[in-house]
Amino acid sequence: MEDIDAIALLQDPVRRRLYEYVAAQDREVGRNEAAEAAGVARTLAAFHLDKLVDAGLLEAGSRRLTGRSGPGAGRPAKVYRRSAAELGVSVPARDYRTAAGLLAEAAESAGLDMELQDAARRRGRALRGGVGGLGELAEVLAGRGYEPVVDDAGVLRMRNCPFHAVAEEFPPLVCGMNLALLEGLAEGSGVRVRMDPRPGWCCVAAEPSKNNED
Repeated sequence: MEDIDAIALLQDPVRRRLYEYVAAQDREVGRNEAAEAAGVARTLAAFHLDKLVDAGLLEAGSRRLTGRSGPGAGRPAKVYRRSAAELGVSVPARDYRTAAGLLAEAAESAGLDMELQDAARRRGRALRGGVGGLGELAEVLAGRGYEPVVDDAGVLRMRNCPFHAVAEEFPPLVCGMNLALLEGLAEGSGVRVRMDPRPGWCCVAAEPSKNNED
């Protein structure tokens, strides 16, 4: 299926609600839970979830939702999570990913890490606007595709890295750039940005600075 056809599936309001709910979780989601979240019947949710799997927008698996194993634990249920695949549409066709990869390769070969971080920090300052705390920083990051969430410890983490494809190929270079960008964005806001790489999450986290808490 072409990317444009897959993305077009999200025009259906039920599919969009189901996709957005599953994508917002950092775990697998069963059909009953997804149906309840979308406000539809389980059979209808199952139909649309499987369409999203066929389109490559979601991935499906199976596990026992009871958390038990052995006799009497019940049959495994079908579960869903957001696909790791990236889909995009550009009219006319563009290939910015290749350009970004080539520029990253050249910067890494030339040892331009610090120059790239300085440029990223300046760009973050230019994008800063009126960021004045963790909540406002989260709003700005949400608008830039980071999918921020605040965990139980009050730390702002991002489910998505907008630079994921290039970061996988050049992790130190791109993660350093990302950190500098967010440092510039958070400068003067009472928020401390730091590296905290975790599987499946953006490598950067943010929290109120110690001085701001005191």
